[in-house]
Amino acid sequence: MLSIIGYLVSIITFPGVIVHEAAHQLFCRINKVAVLKVCYFQFQNPFGYLIHEKPDKAYKNVLIGIGPFFVNTIIGAIIALPGAIPVIEFETGNLLEYFLIWLGVSIAMHSFPSIGDAKNIWKSVWNKETGILLKIIATPIVGLIYLGAVGSILWLDLIYGIAVAMFVPNLLVMIFA
Repeated sequence: MLSIIGYLVSIITFPGVIVHEAAHQLFCRINKVAVLKVCYFQFQNPFGYLIHEKPDKAYKNVLIGIGPFFVNTIIGAIIALPGAIPVIEFETGNLLEYFLIWLGVSIAMHSFPSIGDAKNIWKSVWNKETGILLKIIATPIVGLIYLGAVGSILWLDLIYGIAVAMFVPNLLVMIFA
């Protein structure tokens, strides 16, 4: 059951939910897996979801499951960059800069795959047809997804979103300044 705080956070950070589901859809298209149904955002749990056909290879399911981690992280950092640099340099930020930071944090904090993604990856990888190498690679990924879910209770997703939206631009300023 989703707490009231979790519900409000998902509402406030809705752009991240939308990008998360779009990332799943992008990885379905890249892997030529048909999308049967997609909901980018709704005001109930789950806030977004994607249903796709069963991929012909287990590695495709892994890529579809972890796709949002890469897409949300990259897009969150890119969107926050123009807003975060003036704030990092202690200049007075304007409304647009703070909006870009909120948008970047919102998107980046929804980078972590869901428990449903972890279960889907686990189910597709642990069968007779899947090779040992993919099992070795996917097992820690599933473990990390579960750790991320537990960590979200301690606001790990928000901490990650802030780190992506503020640390990456700060790092770029230090490197190129």
